Amino acid sequence: MELYQIIIFASGSGSNAENIINYFSKKTMKINWLILTNNSNAGVIERAKRLKINYKAFSKKDLYKNSFLKYIVSLNPTLIILAGFLLKFPDTIINNFSKSIINIHPALLPKYGGKGMYGMHVHRTIIENKESVSGITIHYVTSNYDEGPIIFQKEVSIDSSESANDLAKKIHDLEMKYFPVVVEKILIP
Repeated sequence: MELYQIIIFASGSGSNAENIINYFSKKTMKINWLILTNNSNAGVIERAKRLKINYKAFSKKDLYKNSFLKYIVSLNPTLIILAGFLLKFPDTIINNFSKSIINIHPALLPKYGGKGMYGMHVHRTIIENKESVSGITIHYVTSNYDEGPIIFQKEVSIDSSESANDLAKKIHDLEMKYFPVVVEKILIP
């Protein structure tokens, strides 16, 4: 049976990371998980401990060092998943693992992507602009924020009375439902 090496980068609570790991715990696939975070206080660390998943915190400065690239290369990842990772991903890693790094974005790209467009910032902007739909986009990571080839999109309608918090919940529900399924389709096309 093939062994998959999957690295999840996360900066926050880690709900997507936990959801993906739990989804695959019900599968027969053999996966070595590693969670990497740039935030030593991130909730994802507690989730990793609870799930008995290896994790490592690093600094923003470390992320851009050649030694960090060598570390990632030494792990020989099958897939690198950005799940709520807020730093600009280094070109050195992208260049070594093109078509092996994916990200989830809480909007329908190409709209509402780019620097500063994450989390509640995206949802507030979408509500302020009176959009009638939003959704999620799972895409490959390239050197430019949110511009990589799109793998999957799912939209959800927005009622005119909804708040940014209402939209955030809808988007979170889409992420929980579809992100693990898309990861599986990438691993087993």
